[in-house]
Amino acid sequence: MAKKKKHEKEPNHERWLVSYADFITLLFAVFVTLYAMSQTDKKKVEQVMASIRESFGYSTTSLGGKPAVIDAGNISIIPTLKPQVMPPPVRKQPKDIAKGRVHAEEKDLLAIKASIEAYLLKKGAQDKVGLEIGKRGLTVSLKEAGFFNSGSDIVKKDSMELLAMIAESLSHYTNPYRVEGHTDNVPIRSGRFQSNWELSTSRATNIVQYLIEAYGYEPERMSAAGYGEFRPVADNDSAEGRAKNRRVDIVLLSGGSETMEP
Repeated sequence: MAKKKKHEKEPNHERWLVSYADFITLLFAVFVTLYAMSQTDKKKVEQVMASIRESFGYSTTSLGGKPAVIDAGNISIIPTLKPQVMPPPVRKQPKDIAKGRVHAEEKDLLAIKASIEAYLLKKGAQDKVGLEIGKRGLTVSLKEAGFFNSGSDIVKKDSMELLAMIAESLSHYTNPYRVEGHTDNVPIRSGRFQSNWELSTSRATNIVQYLIEAYGYEPERMSAAGYGEFRPVADNDSAEGRAKNRRVDIVLLSGGSETMEP
């Protein structure tokens, strides 16, 4: 007996719709997730940029009042730095520098003068030394009556302590020194010196030699001159005036007077 043939089932041609629907659902979920992540990253970036702007003190407006947008993918960075206009540097003029130097030098000279005056007052020797600050610098005048015997170029022994104090007070400066001898107009009566020129020059030279040998003054910064009776500071017609003219001046030259000295 022949077997009865089984009826074959027809294939289902609509099953792909189920897979396609699942794929679309998964793809939608992926896009939703990516979108959420991008929004989170954008907020974080904006927070970071805000923190950076605050730390540098940036303002909320940019140059010209309009934000300048820098495209960086999906992120817009808006720099908000306010322009800082720096004033031009102030350059000191040569005149200002010179004035400052002169002012500092004047203070130094006043300090030396005050120091020597205090010592003279303590020793009661104000009548032996004259002090004056002028255009040339500080002039310390050693009066003949206090430092030399008449017609002699040797410093008195009892005046050496005073001379040493003056030498010490003047020794700390690098300016040039000029030592100048002066006399009155009375002709000299001494077999050693033929004229007041020679006496005044010898006195100045002896003082220079003492400063160099006893206190280490640099010879290249020293000069000596003798003017005899030809640069008086008082009238030679009186005994008092002639006494003022007989002197040895130690001049601590100021910076501006160096080039004017012969």
